[in-house]
Amino acid sequence: MVYTYCNVSSFYVLPDAALRVGFSLIISVQSREESCIMNLTPFSWFLVAFSGFCWTVVYLDSIRLGFKQATYAMPFWALVLNIAWELQQAVLEYQAAGFVLQVGISAVWFLLDGVILYTYFRFGKKYFPDNLRKHWFLVWSILALLTAFILQYAFLIEFGLYVGRQYSAFLQNLLMSVLFIGMLVNRGSSEGQSLTIAVSKWLGTLAPTILFGVLGGEHMSGPNVLIFVAGVFCSLFDLIYIWMLLRIKGAEKRGETIGVLF
Repeated sequence: MVYTYCNVSSFYVLPDAALRVGFSLIISVQSREESCIMNLTPFSWFLVAFSGFCWTVVYLDSIRLGFKQATYAMPFWALVLNIAWELQQAVLEYQAAGFVLQVGISAVWFLLDGVILYTYFRFGKKYFPDNLRKHWFLVWSILALLTAFILQYAFLIEFGLYVGRQYSAFLQNLLMSVLFIGMLVNRGSSEGQSLTIAVSKWLGTLAPTILFGVLGGEHMSGPNVLIFVAGVFCSLFDLIYIWMLLRIKGAEKRGETIGVLF
């Protein structure tokens, strides 16, 4: 059965799906009416496109650093949540609304994140705890991917395609902001990290925060408090991370030995 909800200003689609916990996830989705398809104002389109551009820069520089420094440049749990979000959004929104801007952006992000995931599997074992056998690296990674796909799918079941993706995106973005700080502290250096990634990640999140948390978006009944609060905390932790990364890069440039980070 397809459950669809659409009001004057909102676009919600719950997927018609059978979720099998194991190794298969059967998803189908059906749009209701053409009037439910996204119809953004020019400024809203700018914010969407600007966010897409910034996040694309994040992924491209993560790929560059990953191969250059033999590392992976995005916290792993943030990475798997991103990949699950992007694949599901690209497929489901295409089925619901056709080839709209966000579908193209999600598809590009998924492909770029796939390359970052490759750098994780290729170089990530050196960060795996020494007190665990190395074969658990693959088991843990697959479990994380499976968890991410099911969790993201649960958001769509509970909140619908449009609202569910916004809530999950901002919550995983907040998690990513904190995880970047953790990665910087755990590595004790700027390895696999750059100001390009840090600033682009911040701006790429700030734009949709303004769109959905301040303006309300074309399909929101006014500004969304949850998105606004999550977006504000994303900016807070992103700016803390930028400040920390600036200090560490400054110390590395001066050739100082970093004993105590802060």
